Amino acid sequence: MTSPDREAVSYRIDTGSSVGDSSVGDLVGKVAADLSTLVRQELELAKAEIKAEAGKAGKGAGLLGGAGFAGLMVGIFASITLMYLLNFAMPLVVAALLVTVLWAVVGAALYSKGRQQLKNVHPVPNQTIDSLKETTR
Repeated sequence: MTSPDREAVSYRIDTGSSVGDSSVGDLVGKVAADLSTLVRQELELAKAEIKAEAGKAGKGAGLLGGAGFAGLMVGIFASITLMYLLNFAMPLVVAALLVTVLWAVVGAALYSKGRQQLKNVHPVPNQTIDSLKETTR
């Protein structure tokens, strides 16, 4: 999909009759109508650009999802390989338990770090609220 550019949207504003034949009220009305047309055309262009960018974002998100799945498969097969390598030094059941405990420790550490990060998130836009309070004074 190609991204829209300014040439794709036509910017034709009908000027109608000459300026000398119109009253001030007519001229103001024409300017208001032209401005309204221009704003509508700009909004259509913005919608087309956003739609194109959303398509790109969707494709990127799909590729990242595929990469995540591939990473999961690598982790699973690496764990199985480690389990069988440890089987040379200990029984397979003990090796499997050891790999499971290793993943439990990794998961607990990631959970702890993620929870700590989320505690530092402040979803209230304090600067905006302060700015609005200042503006209303």
